[in-house]
Amino acid sequence: MRTWQAAYEHVFGAERLAAIDHTRRRTLAERAIASGNVAVAEEDGRVVGFVSVGPSTDVDGEGELFAIYVLPEAWGGGAGPQLMAAAKELLRASYTDATLYVLEDNPRARRFYEREGWALDGVTKAGEFLGTPVPEVRYRIRLTPA
Repeated sequence: MRTWQAAYEHVFGAERLAAIDHTRRRTLAERAIASGNVAVAEEDGRVVGFVSVGPSTDVDGEGELFAIYVLPEAWGGGAGPQLMAAAKELLRASYTDATLYVLEDNPRARRFYEREGWALDGVTKAGEFLGTPVPEVRYRIRLTPA
């Protein structure tokens, strides 16, 4: 929740982000954990981020990175690259290619994905969150053997 509030204030505004349904987000997180396709990053015994992967929602036979979030106070501390390495390892176990969607207006995340080897593939989709239309762009990666 705090990651969304820090990363997307310029898109949704602080008031809308403060109104995010915590119960629904918790349910989504619990569902991701139950899938077994989750990794976490810790600092001093405290979880500061997580990543969730699984089968693609729109490309048969490929994987998808569904979520990668790091608490704002841990940004720049190495948790993001560690989580991305874990995501690629989880995906590599079942897939040779993977995709992810990100809000088009998320320059920080997009720079991170590009540094980590992901490339835009030209696919876009129209999303909506908190009553705001949010275009998303798709990135793709070939998962080379470890």
